[in-house]
Amino acid sequence: MLKLREISKTYGVKVYTDQGEYFGDVDEVIIQNNKIFGWKIKATRNSYLSKTISGAKGVIVPHQLVKAAGDILIISKAAIPSEAETEEAE
Repeated sequence: MLKLREISKTYGVKVYTDQGEYFGDVDEVIIQNNKIFGWKIKATRNSYLSKTISGAKGVIVPHQLVKAAGDILIISKAAIPSEAETEEAE
């Protein structure tokens, strides 16, 4: 059964990878043509995102990489920036 949820209730929800690592918190939802286009994830203290990309405030995760949304958001490992991408950015 499909459960509906207000988008405003997803702000501040914890985001985890499908490997169980804490990734960050939902900051915003990006809507385009009445569909969810992506999720702006905020890098928080002790999150995988803040450890991987130092100095970054957050990232945008495409909605296709979200595996589940509920009390937490579970994203695919493909959303995690690789070490090679991080070195190129520096």
